[in-house]
Amino acid sequence: MLKILIPTIMLIPTAWLTPKKLVWPAVLAHSLVIAAMSFSWLNFPTEAGAFSINRYLALDPLSTPLLVLSCWLTPLMILASQSHVANLPMSRQRMYISLLTALQIFLIMAFSATEMLMFYVMFEATLVPTLILITRWGNQAERLNAGTYFLFYTLAGSLPLLVALLILQNSTGSLSLLTLHYASAIPMISIADKIWWAGCLLAFLVKMPLYGMHLWLPKAHVEAPIAGSMVLAAVLLKLGGYGMMRMMTVLEPLTKELSYPFIILALWGVIMTGSICLRQTDLKSLIAYSSVGHMGLVAAGILIQTPWGFSGALILMIAHGLTSSALFCLANTNYERTHTRTMILARGMQMVLPLMASWWFIASLANLALPPLPNLMGELMIISSLFNWSWTTIALTGAGTLITAGYSLYMFLMTQRGPLPSHIIALDPSHTREHLLLTLHILPLLLLVLKPELIWGWTA
Repeated sequence: MLKILIPTIMLIPTAWLTPKKLVWPAVLAHSLVIAAMSFSWLNFPTEAGAFSINRYLALDPLSTPLLVLSCWLTPLMILASQSHVANLPMSRQRMYISLLTALQIFLIMAFSATEMLMFYVMFEATLVPTLILITRWGNQAERLNAGTYFLFYTLAGSLPLLVALLILQNSTGSLSLLTLHYASAIPMISIADKIWWAGCLLAFLVKMPLYGMHLWLPKAHVEAPIAGSMVLAAVLLKLGGYGMMRMMTVLEPLTKELSYPFIILALWGVIMTGSICLRQTDLKSLIAYSSVGHMGLVAAGILIQTPWGFSGALILMIAHGLTSSALFCLANTNYERTHTRTMILARGMQMVLPLMASWWFIASLANLALPPLPNLMGELMIISSLFNWSWTTIALTGAGTLITAGYSLYMFLMTQRGPLPSHIIALDPSHTREHLLLTLHILPLLLLVLKPELIWGWTA
């Protein structure tokens, strides 16, 4: 554990002490080494469960894929941000890198925490660097508004969780994830118990975000700089799903009865956000709303509590992390050239950047869950476990996948096909850096097809 954590912490002095010219190459090389080292976690010494345990940090098949994804994303964020912050004073560039590093440290601690309270603290700590990224380096004047939404939605959701955890500590005497499974089930009879149940899940459902509590997400995504959008879509939304999976075992006897409204909201959200995507004019907003739909499927898969639902949810979280991050990178390459996110003003890009169009094509197909990509594997497992739970869900999930295919193709056709608008005259050619960035997103996605058991979680 420490062989990843200590080098990650050392990224901050690297960013501040390296000479001006070498800051970006040094930090990128350093973070790529950390990402490569994190792959060793995928090689489990034990089948049974957690390993590398001290009392506070441990890995198990559920947290490992998410940890590797977090480590993998940092060099990609650094690659994507270079031209975005290139014109700023050096101290601000160093600060930017430090914030990304702080975010990675908090994420590693959150995903490997064995104490529920430590998980809560790290879950909240990720809020600070993300908030600074959105409000300080965002593109438009709306960014302060977006930061406020982001902060207050997350805080309002997670304060009940803190109270719920303290109550749990009082009644069981421990918050360790290693022992909570063995605590005697809490008899959930009174109204207060039901409120406690909702308090435990609310923070994660807001973070996911569940449809109805999702309003902070499109704002935050649209206003954040590229690294902010990438880390929000790829890892921070997954904190919600991961937290839900961890809490589910504690909330046992009550979830069967109380989860109905949330499952209905999640599945309704898949259809609603898909429909919203079909009429978006703003490219980043479209990708952000598509995340809400995908995470709705994940929430439904977790709430019905079957091994297939859990497994499908984890696979879809990892696949969606890589896909939506790649889509945000593509949207950013368009934005850096045309300085607009409105799709009508920046269309027909295939004429000028044909190789970028092929990346767009692969990423759009991954987004609509094309076989044999892990996106499809996750969606199929969730949809079949939902169908097994209640056959009526097939109408909602079927319509959802249909609409997803619709808006993914709409996004591709709007940005890439058709005539080039007359106001687009001189565009930069695509850089090797951008192609490398997209290769590093899409290659893991394709390679996971060959060895999906890495991201199956507990059912592997």
